[in-house]
Amino acid sequence: MMKSFLSAAAVLAALVASTVLAAEPGTTTPPAMKDGMFVTAKGMTLYTFDKDTAGKSVCNGQCATNWPPALVADGAKASGDWTIVTRDDGMKQWAYKGKPLYAFAKDTKAGDKTGDGFLNGAWHIAK
Repeated sequence: MMKSFLSAAAVLAALVASTVLAAEPGTTTPPAMKDGMFVTAKGMTLYTFDKDTAGKSVCNGQCATNWPPALVADGAKASGDWTIVTRDDGMKQWAYKGKPLYAFAKDTKAGDKTGDGFLNGAWHIAK
C-alpha cells in the first residue's frame, strides 16, 4: 500500500514539475541579449546560479520551480559560447559559457530583475 502511494506521489510530482518547468517553452535558438542582459523569448530576465558547476545544473525540485530553467527545444544546436546541458530530470537547458540559465518566478513582467543578488548573492543577472 505504502509503495503504491509513493509511486503515485512520484508520478504526480513529475507531472507537476514538468508543468512548472514548461512555463515557457524551450527554444531552438539561444536566449537573446536585451539591455545588456540575456532574456527569454518573452523578454524575461535570465540568471545564473553560483552553486552550479560548469555544464551542470544543481537547481532541481523546488529550486527549479522558483527558478525555471531556460529550456531547449528539440533540434536546437549549441554554438560558440552557447551550450546545452542535460538536467537531472532529463530536460535540456541553455547555458552560456558553461553556466546554466534560469528565469525567476517572482519576475512578473519583461525587464523585472528581482532575482539579482537573491540567496545571499548566489543569483546573478546573466550578461
